[in-house]
Amino acid sequence: MTSRTVQREAVGQPTPPASLLRFIPIIHTLRTYQRDYLSGDLIAGVIVAIMLIPQGMAYALLAGLPPQQGLYASMLPLLIYGLLGTSRYLAVGPVAIVSLLTASSVGALAVEGSGEYLTLAITLAFLVAMIQTAMGFLRAGFLVNFLSHPVLVGFSAAAAIVIGFSQVKSLLGISIPRSEQFYEQVVEVAQRLPQTNLMTLALGIAGIFILLYFKNGLAAQLQRWSVPNAWALPITKTAPLLIVVLGTLLVILFNLNEGASVGVVGDVPAGLPPITLPSFSFETWRKLLTTALAISFVGYMESISVAKSLASRGREKVDANQELIALGVANLGAALTGGYPVTGGFSRSLVNHAAGARTTLASIITAVLIGLSVVFLTPLFFFIPKTILAAIIIVAVTGLIDIETVRRVWKYDKRDAAALITTFIAVLAIGIENGILVGAALSLILFIWRTSNPHVAILGKLPDSHFYRNIKRHAVQTWPEIALVRIDASLYFANTQQLEQTIAETVADQPDLKHLVLVGTAINDIDFSALEALEGILHSLALNQIQLHLAAFKGPVLDKLKGCGFTDHIGANNIHLTTHAAMQQIGYV
Repeated sequence: MTSRTVQREAVGQPTPPASLLRFIPIIHTLRTYQRDYLSGDLIAGVIVAIMLIPQGMAYALLAGLPPQQGLYASMLPLLIYGLLGTSRYLAVGPVAIVSLLTASSVGALAVEGSGEYLTLAITLAFLVAMIQTAMGFLRAGFLVNFLSHPVLVGFSAAAAIVIGFSQVKSLLGISIPRSEQFYEQVVEVAQRLPQTNLMTLALGIAGIFILLYFKNGLAAQLQRWSVPNAWALPITKTAPLLIVVLGTLLVILFNLNEGASVGVVGDVPAGLPPITLPSFSFETWRKLLTTALAISFVGYMESISVAKSLASRGREKVDANQELIALGVANLGAALTGGYPVTGGFSRSLVNHAAGARTTLASIITAVLIGLSVVFLTPLFFFIPKTILAAIIIVAVTGLIDIETVRRVWKYDKRDAAALITTFIAVLAIGIENGILVGAALSLILFIWRTSNPHVAILGKLPDSHFYRNIKRHAVQTWPEIALVRIDASLYFANTQQLEQTIAETVADQPDLKHLVLVGTAINDIDFSALEALEGILHSLALNQIQLHLAAFKGPVLDKLKGCGFTDHIGANNIHLTTHAAMQQIGYV
C-alpha cells in the first residue's frame, strides 16, 4: 500500500466496493498511481500511437473496409480496455488474423465498399462483444483451451500465407476480384502479372526492405551503438511510420498517384467517428455467428497469451475472465463507433512493455492521440500509397509462421503434428472459417482419443522399498494371487470400456488371482458411467471369488464414492491410504 493510499484512507475517503474494483481495475490504478509512473505511460502511449496509426489503416484495408475504420477501431476500444483491462501492457486494436476473418465472412455476404458491408462488420464486432462479455461473466475462459497450441500454430501459419498473398495485388498495383478460395487468388494473380505497375512494386519492395532491416538488422546496430534496450525496441518499431512518411512524400513530390498510377488511400474523413448501430436481424446474426465465435476464441487466445507472457516478466498477474469482459466491452465500443472486431496485438504490446508502460493509462493516452490524429491530421493521409500499407501487413504476418514450433511438435508427438498439418492444409484449401472449425474439431477428437485410451500399468514392488512401479519398466516383485492395476487418467464414459477390458484381461492372465487392487493416484474424478462400470467390475470379481481393493484414491473422489454407497459394497477394510498399506492389509509384505 502506498503512502498516498494511506493518506486518502486516513482522511476518510470511502473505499469503492470490491466488486467495482474488480470490474473496473482503473479505479484501483488511479487510487495507487504514483507520479513517476506518468513518464513511462506517456512515452509508451505516444510510441504505440505512432505504430498503431499506419497499422490500423493497413488492417482496415485487409478487412475490406475504408482505412478510417481501422483508426475508429483503435480509439474507443483502446480507451475502454484501459479502463477495464488487467494487463498494463496489452495494446488492443485491429490485428491481421481478425481482419482476415472479417473480410472472409463479410465479403461472402456483401459487396466490398457498400454500406451493407460496413454494417455487417459492425454487427460482427457486436456479436463478438456479446460472446466475450458473456464468457467473462460466466467465467468460461477455460473453453478456449479446446483449441490446442499445435492447431493454433497450423492455423496461424496458413492464415499468414493467406493474409500475405491477399496483399500481393496492392504490392503489384493490379486489381483482382475477391475470391473465397486461396488457390483462386493465386490463379488470378498469376494471370495478371503482366499488368504489374513497376513503380508501385518498387515502392512496396523498398518498404519491405526497410521494415525487414528495422526488424532484423537495426537492433544489432543499436546494440553496437550501446543504445539502451528500453529505447532500442521502440525505435525498431517505428519503421511502419517511417515508410508511410517516405512513401507519402515521394507520391506528393513526384505526383506518382497520377503520373505513375500508384494507388493511394484517398480521402479520409476528418473528425471523430459517428455513433453506429449493428443490425439486429436474426438472419444476419445467424450468418455471422460462426465467424463471431472464431474471432472470440482466437482473439482472446492471442490476447491472453500475450498478456500472461508480459505479466510474467514483472511477476504480475492478469485476470483471465476480466480480460474477456474487457475485450468484450472494447468490441462493443468498436461496434458503436464504426469499427470492426479488435483484440490485443503481440507486436504493439511488446512495444508498450519495452517503452516503459506502468499502467493501463498508457492505452488511454494512445487512444487520445489517435483521436487527435483523426481530427487534425487526416488530410495528410490522402497520399499514403496502398502498396506501403500492403508491405506493412506482409512483414507483420511473417511472425505468424513459427517454423521452430512446427519442428518441436513433429519431434515430440506425431499426432499433434498431424493436427497441425491438417489445420494448415484445411485453411488453405477450404478457407479461414472452415479451417479453424476443422482445427477445433481435431483438438476435441485428439482430447477424447487420448482420454479414452489412458495409459494402464500393472505394478510390482521394488525390492527393499515401499514403492510400486510398472512391471514393464522395472525389476519388481509380483504375486500370482494379487494384481495391482493403475489407470493414469480420470474415469469417465469414454474410457470405461478400456477399464473393464484391462481388468478382464488381468483376471484371465492370472488364474490364481484372489485380490485386485485398483491404484487411484492418477484418478481425479469418476463420472456416473464409470461408477456403473466399477459396480459391474465389483460384481464380476465377486463371482470369481476375487476381492476388489481401492488404494491411494484422492479424498474428493472417495467422498463421491462414499456418498453413493459404493464403498459400503467394497468394505472399509478394502479401502487403503497407500498401495503399500493395501499390500500390508492383504498380508503379502
